Amino acid sequence: MMDNLRAASNHVVLKIILGLIILSFVLTGVGNYLIGGSGDYAAKVNGQEIGRAQLDRAFNNERSRQQQMLGEQFSQLAGNAGYMQQMRQQALSQLVDEMLLDQYAKELNLAISDEQIKQAIFTQPAFQTNGKFDNAKYLALINNMGFSADQYAEALRKQLTTQQLISAIAGTDFMLNGETEALAALVSQQRVVRQATLNVDALAATQQVNDDEIKNYYAQHKNSFLAPEQFRVSYIKLDAASMQENASEADIQSWYEQHKAEYAQPQRNRYSIIQVKSEADAQAILDQLKQGADFATLAKEKSADPISARKGGDMGWLEPASTPDELKEANLTSKGELSGVVKSSVGFLIVRLDDIQPEQIKPLAEVHDVIADKVKQEKALDAYYKLQQKVSDAASNDNESLASAEEAAGVKAVETGWFGRDNVPEDLNFKPVIDAIFNGNLQGENGTPGSNSDMITVEGDRAFILRVNQHQPEAIKALDEVKAQIADTLKHDKAEKQAKAQAEKILAELKAGKQDALKASGLTFGEAKTFTRNDRDAIVQALFALPQPQAGKVVYGTSEDMQGNVVLLALDEVKAGSLPDEQKKAMAQGITQNNAQIVFDALLSNLRKDAKIKYGAAVQMQ
Repeated sequence: MMDNLRAASNHVVLKIILGLIILSFVLTGVGNYLIGGSGDYAAKVNGQEIGRAQLDRAFNNERSRQQQMLGEQFSQLAGNAGYMQQMRQQALSQLVDEMLLDQYAKELNLAISDEQIKQAIFTQPAFQTNGKFDNAKYLALINNMGFSADQYAEALRKQLTTQQLISAIAGTDFMLNGETEALAALVSQQRVVRQATLNVDALAATQQVNDDEIKNYYAQHKNSFLAPEQFRVSYIKLDAASMQENASEADIQSWYEQHKAEYAQPQRNRYSIIQVKSEADAQAILDQLKQGADFATLAKEKSADPISARKGGDMGWLEPASTPDELKEANLTSKGELSGVVKSSVGFLIVRLDDIQPEQIKPLAEVHDVIADKVKQEKALDAYYKLQQKVSDAASNDNESLASAEEAAGVKAVETGWFGRDNVPEDLNFKPVIDAIFNGNLQGENGTPGSNSDMITVEGDRAFILRVNQHQPEAIKALDEVKAQIADTLKHDKAEKQAKAQAEKILAELKAGKQDALKASGLTFGEAKTFTRNDRDAIVQALFALPQPQAGKVVYGTSEDMQGNVVLLALDEVKAGSLPDEQKKAMAQGITQNNAQIVFDALLSNLRKDAKIKYGAAVQMQ
């Protein structure tokens, strides 16, 4: 039985179905299955209560789950009282469904044995360590949820009983081999077709439209010809990168003196090691070294570290940050000093301090160019911020134009042409700048110039002062502006109607046996092509909607291609295809899963219909 339950839990549709049951575990905790009735209830299901506290926990936990999943987007949803009420109603509805299924399982006398409960707990990965059941871990987890072992087992029994019911329902549907083969043949079917295309664009070039038609179309579709909001702007741009000056040697020397610590190279030590597996081996080597043996020779012969051994144990120069703790803890301070036996994570070491390089400050000559760049950047930024303030003050004090700001900046303002949100000039294409232009605060009345903007800073140490020179609100374009566009639309519409009418006429003649119907219209069918249902365009859908040809007779139909042209179809042949066995199996499984979902939905619907469900006074279900 447990194998069946575990298999059921991996069933795609059953995972959806089990969500109704498992959700109540996630939302309210398994302990809610053990909560008895109370005077303050959210709902009564055939006399059995769902407590208000249980519903509150379900709602709050679902709220927390959505908040974690949606992040900032949830804050907007949470401000919608209707959305939050709907979430609460859904939580209660799911609790009602769970209780109905639990009650129905009891009516059927479904039961889960103690042994099955035990096996379910033992095989739960959350309660395992290294693939084996860990009793201490199990008790710690359920105690953390506030349950004793008996309480958890009882709650699990209820869940598995309901799963048993769902498995039984899902297992009632099946497909016969003949049904599967027939469906596979239909799905894999291939159709051989010839096509003839009525080119709508070519027909449109021959159409005529008059002024009255254009005027009528314009009157009926004015909202389709909206001109977007447009602006003309003057702006001054400040860019720190363009304000860099050469750094003097005095500035470079001063900066170096103030930041010498940044160019200090810490003390470096050079060590040699011999690494062995046992403490006894290490002690024996240490004794040999104390008796005058050559360190490099012993390292090459006996060290288990192949890299340092090849170099006679030499580890190279090491700074404090890159020195292993074992070497630091050896506390060697003098050249040639030898450690005792040092225990490490890789065995046992003998360490020798070979040399010491004291802390050094890099000379100015070595870092001159780097410091020069830093000084240039700092001077540029300092000048940039001072100029920002100067220009900002000028623009604020003289709010009638950018003249004072231009004088303060030492540059002329740039004037743009007309632009909208879809074609903002590249130089102004920054969100803070766009927001300032389009939020309406800089506009004057009736399209007149408005006020100067505040200083707007953007990434890359750039800043702008803006002034809206002219503004055109969103408006319907004049007829003269869109007359040609309307004419093209009307011509295309007429051509499309003509093409469809012509196609219907040709289709009727072909069905009547007039094989020269195409020729009279200057059309011919192209070469035959084979299509499968995997193709998703409109032509293929229309093709597979046609009846199969009988006794070698061609079946005709019409469709449209991706360019809007009308296409005549001549279905010559239907050929059988084939599906691999794995695809057949998956297809049959998908259908039975869908049918299982339908059966389960019907069960829940009937249980709700027959049940006596009473909602608490404070719970209003819509």
